[in-house]
Amino acid sequence: QVRLVESGGGLVQAGESLRLSCAAAGNILIYNSMGWYRQAPGKQRELVAAITRGGNTNYADSVKGRFTISRDNAKNTVYLQMNSLKPEDTAVYYCNGWLSVVGDYWGQGTQVTVSS
Repeated sequence: QVRLVESGGGLVQAGESLRLSCAAAGNILIYNSMGWYRQAPGKQRELVAAITRGGNTNYADSVKGRFTISRDNAKNTVYLQMNSLKPEDTAVYYCNGWLSVVGDYWGQGTQVTVSS
């Protein structure tokens, strides 16, 4: 059963913006935290941003000040607003939901490509 579905990826030029969306099949507040990870070719998957059930957020140092994670509880959707994109932001971006008693749920990923 697909629980998390990402959308919003694409090809942009450096300096432009994109907004990723992650639509959950159910109430997103069941997750202890939700986040965005990314994986570039030849690299490990890394955390980009996360938001806890209580609304606390944290970001990778490389995206602080440029990316913002948010959620719309009524729409069961988590967003990642990405501004001032750089070529090094190019990766497949994955939505993650973490349940403490179950573990991780992942979306299928969405490609973000930033050209210089």
